[in-house]
Amino acid sequence: MRPVLVALLLCCCFTSVQAQMLAEKPPMGWNSYNCFGSTVTEAEVKSNADHMKALLADFGWEYVVVDYCWSYPTPGAMGNPPQTEDFKPRLTMDKYGRLMPVVERFPSAAGGKGFKPLADYIHGLGLKFGIHVMRGIPRQAVSDNVPIMGTNLRAQDIVDMSSTCPWLNHMYGIDETKPGAQEYYDSLIKLYADWGVDYIKVDDILARDKYHSWDVEALNKAIEKCGRPIVLSLSPGGGAKLEQAEHLKQYPNLWRISADFWDSWEQLEEQFDLCAQWAPHITPGHWPDADMLTLGRLGRRGPENQMDRISNFTKDEQCTLMTLWSIFRSPLMMGGDLNYLDHFTRDLLTNREVLEVNQNSTNNRQLFRRGNHVAWVADVPGSRDKYVAAFNLGEDPETPVYISLDDVGFSGRVMVRDLWKNQDLQTLQKAFAPVLAPHGGGLYRLTPQ
Repeated sequence: MRPVLVALLLCCCFTSVQAQMLAEKPPMGWNSYNCFGSTVTEAEVKSNADHMKALLADFGWEYVVVDYCWSYPTPGAMGNPPQTEDFKPRLTMDKYGRLMPVVERFPSAAGGKGFKPLADYIHGLGLKFGIHVMRGIPRQAVSDNVPIMGTNLRAQDIVDMSSTCPWLNHMYGIDETKPGAQEYYDSLIKLYADWGVDYIKVDDILARDKYHSWDVEALNKAIEKCGRPIVLSLSPGGGAKLEQAEHLKQYPNLWRISADFWDSWEQLEEQFDLCAQWAPHITPGHWPDADMLTLGRLGRRGPENQMDRISNFTKDEQCTLMTLWSIFRSPLMMGGDLNYLDHFTRDLLTNREVLEVNQNSTNNRQLFRRGNHVAWVADVPGSRDKYVAAFNLGEDPETPVYISLDDVGFSGRVMVRDLWKNQDLQTLQKAFAPVLAPHGGGLYRLTPQ
């Protein structure tokens, strides 16, 4: 009996350690939302995965994530596809009320296989597979009063009909006080683990200013029990609140700090204050998320009235976006269609020195914001060097952003290396003043001499 107990204890310890090591660095990948909305097909997912393998995988990009409404048969290209009151169109669902990928768009899911064949394809490329899910239980499952797997309870025993999503009417909330509530989430995560899912993005976690902390904890508990390491990402409505920071650092691996981010300079400028506020809460395994990289070809079929286009950001603004996300250590999820990856965008995504800042820097923080001039600083592990990011958020052409080297932490001369250009610039003393274009950003490594 004793060897069995020891084995069980070792297994539990291994699972716990495994969970702690998930997302030790900010995850890097591709998500279908910005280019396909609720309409992505299996062929499009595979094609983007193929391009990730060929063009980006060697630089650390690894997650391929299918975003929302994959159980919906014929979503329109725009907006959030609703169900009628009598549940038309019907979502694809198994006998336990767990949503399944619709075969019209994911043909390999036929015969109850779910996402396993697609996950196997992604894994065969050496990549990882993720899906978007909604908080709660499908309204359709409650109407059918389906059984909760592993219990003698049914959907109507655990539902909270007063808890609904304000923008997608497919789901009800779960009453955390009811027996069977945790078991339903356990059954969901078991299904995803059986499929081979490596990453779940859970939506509607912050609705009408209510943070659904129980759902976060229940999902985390279900992941710990499922026997497979799964990254837990939260998409909390208009963005997480700072008062939730300690809870967020305990349970999910990453969480959104803003509403959906698009290729708008006004939105990018707003991210600077949010990143500065959340920087103290950057922790290995738990990452504030500035949202997806709206680069390359976007809006091929929605969502939200987004037209088919190449990113509206100028080249300088795209560099600013990647620089801020890197020095802030945000997860990097490419939103553009990788089938149309141009050379400029590809260079942004494959600069090893810039990605090193995102993946391995420490003590990341805003150094100052003086009007339209912003500077960030971070430490280089195992070195006296510092990373410095500088930004010109204004319209003035070719303006210098003055940075005191004393404020960075240097009292003598330093060598400056431009990480975007991958070249050493000059040796400086006392001050560093990179000249930046309007809406431009630069990223540098400073080495004491």
